[in-house]
Amino acid sequence: MSMYDPRLDKLAQVLVRYSLGLGQDDLVRIKASSVAEPLVLALYKEAVRAGAHPVVRMTPGACTELLCKLGSKKQLERLCPLDMHEVETIDAHISVWADENTKALGNVDSQKLAMLSKARQPMLDRFLKRAAVKGKKRLRWTGTQYPCQASAQDAEMSLDEYADFVFRAGLLHLPNPAAAWKKIHVAQQRVCDHLDKGGEIRFVAPGTDITLGITRRRWINCAGHENFPDGEVFTSPIENSAEGEVHYTFPAVYNGHEVHGVRLKFKAGKVVDASADKNEDFLFKMLDQDRGARFLGEVAIGTNYAIKRFTRNTLFDEKIGGTFHLALGMAYPEAGGKNKSGLHWDMVCDLRKSGRIELDGKLILKNGRFTHASWPHPVRGATA
Repeated sequence: MSMYDPRLDKLAQVLVRYSLGLGQDDLVRIKASSVAEPLVLALYKEAVRAGAHPVVRMTPGACTELLCKLGSKKQLERLCPLDMHEVETIDAHISVWADENTKALGNVDSQKLAMLSKARQPMLDRFLKRAAVKGKKRLRWTGTQYPCQASAQDAEMSLDEYADFVFRAGLLHLPNPAAAWKKIHVAQQRVCDHLDKGGEIRFVAPGTDITLGITRRRWINCAGHENFPDGEVFTSPIENSAEGEVHYTFPAVYNGHEVHGVRLKFKAGKVVDASADKNEDFLFKMLDQDRGARFLGEVAIGTNYAIKRFTRNTLFDEKIGGTFHLALGMAYPEAGGKNKSGLHWDMVCDLRKSGRIELDGKLILKNGRFTHASWPHPVRGATA
């Protein structure tokens, strides 16, 4: 965006007041690349107004590339103690995602990226454990996308078109976005309450037939508090329960790599066979980075029917209403998950043309639409 967009102020207000509920003396970390400086400043200003203590960690996007290309094995495998200290100390965290070039890591040795992920696994594990506790010690977090040129190009849009897409997906075109997200929360909670009673969930689509155990796992209602925009319900499946195959209809994007035609076969919860039409070597490097990478950490259903198109950005793609996604690797303790890994890779499968979801053998979604009228449904006139 060449000129300052006042919608950034509105986004900052929603994130600080609604998503995080920042208040007096909260220590909040704002983490972003330098590309997102306008939104970082809007967030900083709003956090100060809320009485919080913001600290900014704004890093050039090229740093990871330089570390991978120039760093030694010892440097790649080291977890910075300052990063771990911050995870233990902050009350809240805001991630702002923006890149000058989303493919900057495309030619980086995938083994080195795997080493980085493995090194950061203890920090991710501690972050998620703090996010799962209740009360004053809970770590609140949220993340959002800053409309930037690189992401607009990935989505095959102009920058202005992409900015409109981003803000409309977050309902920022409405007079009171927070109130709209609260209504969405109510509808999604009905889905969660129903799924919480289930023991087994099955996803069926062309090339896909996979069953997961979810007994005594908690389904989480995502309505704008963690990811923004939001629109999904998720849990962590029982670690040894996944049986069957999944063929992902959308490319799987991770660390600047785009893997097409991913096919995974699961037995007793573990990926026992895998293939891809493009970048298959990268897929195997990620799967083999540690013991937990071949197991699932998340199963989720996209419920944001305002998002209709694939943009090569997982923040939006995994929320598309009428899709589901499975994440390889790290599980969510708040959902009851136990799998640990340096990897958390969401891969999205479309159910809108021909697909269904069954809970304990009963149909709950067909061709992208829920069977219950009071659950989330397509929004008339939505354009995102």
